[in-house]
Amino acid sequence: MHVVRESASGRVGLGFGGEVVARGTGRPGDLPLLATLPALYPEWLGDRSFNELHRVRFPYVAGEMANGIATTRMVIAMAEAEMLGFFGAAGLSFERVERSVGELDQALGERRSWGVNLIHSPNEPALEDRVADLLLRKGVTRISVSAFMGLTPAVVRCAASGVTVDASGRVVRRHQVFAKISRAEVAQRFMSPPPEAMLRALVEQGSLTQSEATLAAKLPVAEDITVEADSGGHTDNQSLVALFPTIMALRDELALRHGYLRPIRVGAAGGLGTPSAVAAAFSMGAAYVVTGSVNQAATESGLSEAGKEMLAQADVADVIMAPAADMFELGVQVQVLRRGTMFGVRAAKLYEAYRDHASLEAIPAALRARLERDVLHATFDDIWADTLAFWTRRDPAEVTRALGDPKHRMALVFRWYLGKASRWAIEGEASRRTDFQIWSGPAMGSFNRWTAGSFLAAPAERTVTQIAHNLLEGAAVITRASQLRSHGAPISAASFQFRPRPLSSAISS
Repeated sequence: MHVVRESASGRVGLGFGGEVVARGTGRPGDLPLLATLPALYPEWLGDRSFNELHRVRFPYVAGEMANGIATTRMVIAMAEAEMLGFFGAAGLSFERVERSVGELDQALGERRSWGVNLIHSPNEPALEDRVADLLLRKGVTRISVSAFMGLTPAVVRCAASGVTVDASGRVVRRHQVFAKISRAEVAQRFMSPPPEAMLRALVEQGSLTQSEATLAAKLPVAEDITVEADSGGHTDNQSLVALFPTIMALRDELALRHGYLRPIRVGAAGGLGTPSAVAAAFSMGAAYVVTGSVNQAATESGLSEAGKEMLAQADVADVIMAPAADMFELGVQVQVLRRGTMFGVRAAKLYEAYRDHASLEAIPAALRARLERDVLHATFDDIWADTLAFWTRRDPAEVTRALGDPKHRMALVFRWYLGKASRWAIEGEASRRTDFQIWSGPAMGSFNRWTAGSFLAAPAERTVTQIAHNLLEGAAVITRASQLRSHGAPISAASFQFRPRPLSSAISS
């Protein structure tokens, strides 16, 4: 595409095709050339090193929605489309994670453009360590770590295990860690080398070799940093346009301080539900983009059909913050769907009761009756019996702690509701529809508005790859319109709109 100027009027316009000739050799009527823009492909929007290292065609990631909502089917579809997907291992039993890793390994074989989530589990540190052990043992080469406020031995092991030097003297990592962050102080920990004391302790435990520790001390913990803004699930509700440049500047400062020989890539996540949002992320310098909420509505998602229908009705403001099941006692919150469900309001009532009282027995009778009747739809005693059986199977230490700590026992009873609410949404439990916990950010509403009236408005058409290709192709179209406008060409408002179209007429080769 050529940007040209009309000699007589001075107007700037666009030319397609034609011939470019040297000044003074043209013919009457030829137009002076101002700029030439080569073809723009969606796979060129991000950092080329991301595509090369992770063996994908597109700088696009389907994030790890917890409780297996990011299913193995979704991860396989992404890998087959030459994109990267992470399995949502958070909240699942160790046995379920182990089966899913085996399924992915068998289905994709040597195609390693896939990964698994390792979530911080402050209430179950042993589970965090077991999952890390599994991922290392099974050779999972891409691990996305999330909800960490600091480094743990499990994360450092994932980053440092298998680090070697190749024949040319270049340091090679066996496992690539993606760190999802929303605060600069957390990003700094992941973009710095692991603490020396932690590396030394891991060597003494036999979890790392001395060679691995020595090499890891020269590398950042993670070379892919995902800046997560206003997203579904765990979120600090940050603004991407404020946070992303801050992390980019911090990256450059740390790279200079530590003398890194290769770049740390910074990706963007949160609020990416339209081509305009994706284009904006890439224009800020994102090496890759990560989507979440919109994939929860995909056909491959582990969410129930009832849950997907609820998401399809969501608007931008139809979200609410609610207590997180895995970090309930810490007061950490997650962003969830508000429209069609009372989960957010009901979960908040449980946290208020936990915060204000020392035990279940200390809760006033009237409040207890309301919570049992209007929120839990079960008695505290019945839920404790169910909870006791669950933790006896999963981690008996939790039972011991609860029996000696009434406050912790209350937390476990209330967390029963938070955990069940997500399961009810996944299973489509009709009797508990108003209790569905569906993680979602504003991106879901913007996606619905963008796709209204198109084929992607129908939940049955929302495959994870259709969503990805349309967002990427649309981002390329909008990026091209912006480039032309910056060269002085008169670009209409319609040029910044991209209507969804089926994959057969979008990116297919």
